[in-house]
Amino acid sequence: MFIKDLGWDAYFEAQWNAEARGTCVAARVIAQQRGMWRIAGNFPECWAEPTGKLRLAAEEGGPWPAVGDWVAAENCISGANTTIQNVLSRRSQFSRKEAGKRIAEQVVAANADQAVIVAGLDGDFNPRRIERYLAQCWDSGARAAIVLNKADRCADVEECAKGIESLAMGAPVFVLSARTGTGISEFEASLQKGETVVFLGSSGVGKSTLVNRLLRRDEQATRDVRASDSRGRHTTTARELFLLPNGALVIDTPGLRELQLWDAGEGVAHSFAEIDELGAHCKFRNCSHAGEPGCAVAAALQSGDVDPQRLASLRKLQREQEFLLRKTNSEKQHEHKKRIKILFRQVRRNSNSKDKNKT
Repeated sequence: MFIKDLGWDAYFEAQWNAEARGTCVAARVIAQQRGMWRIAGNFPECWAEPTGKLRLAAEEGGPWPAVGDWVAAENCISGANTTIQNVLSRRSQFSRKEAGKRIAEQVVAANADQAVIVAGLDGDFNPRRIERYLAQCWDSGARAAIVLNKADRCADVEECAKGIESLAMGAPVFVLSARTGTGISEFEASLQKGETVVFLGSSGVGKSTLVNRLLRRDEQATRDVRASDSRGRHTTTARELFLLPNGALVIDTPGLRELQLWDAGEGVAHSFAEIDELGAHCKFRNCSHAGEPGCAVAAALQSGDVDPQRLASLRKLQREQEFLLRKTNSEKQHEHKKRIKILFRQVRRNSNSKDKNKT
């Protein structure tokens, strides 16, 4: 492979030429495993590790290499220890809050032109989960698309597809079966030569089966989902980039057991644009749509124009974003603590006042 086969274009060329690179060469991260990164470019594929300088920069908030990144690498041809010197500025990135209690960003994939949410039309089908993925996709800088896989296991494909199209906010929706091949050609035709696509979704939705179908070979291991609830078990354990026969590139990712959003406020607003537009007609500018007079959203709920589950989903995602802001933004955190203190003071005053009245 050469860098142009891997998606190198004028955007990255301009960055590369903007500063002296010495003996470094351009490379793309195509896999990541156990603290090592596999890179490819105008040289044989090889494993590389970040320099101490890059590690230090990452600890201070700089970018840490992710699959899909373009990097400046050294010693790729000499056979010596290959190192990643720095990471080029990303055109897009799909992130999530790191799993667990730690408040930190995890970049799942970088420089994707399109983020494809893969969902299974089986017992684990969940529109609310798709809304969550869409919100993060709209904030990633990549185009969003939805693949409804396992059409061969769904009793009412048309109804499910119609429901997802109503919440897709213009993102294309493809219905297919990676197992049987139904609908694959239409989806494959949407993948453009030189563009990078990242597949996202829960375990068991069929991402790896879809990758194998597009590659026309069994590259990724697959496993059946549990019969009891159609939930998947992790088969893909590492992120990896593949070059498809039609020249498009695809990043397969391990199934995410949970997707907690990361800095996706604008994406949330875009994903629920119809509710946001209704909110502009509420009587009060700061209406929370929770019973205030003149609330246009409440009126739409009553008339059936807004799905109550969709509004509940919006509120849940907004609460997550507010919590994240408090945790990551010291000023917001200070304001929150200040409001809590004022609230407790008021509670104490009310309590003291009641005690005095009793006496």
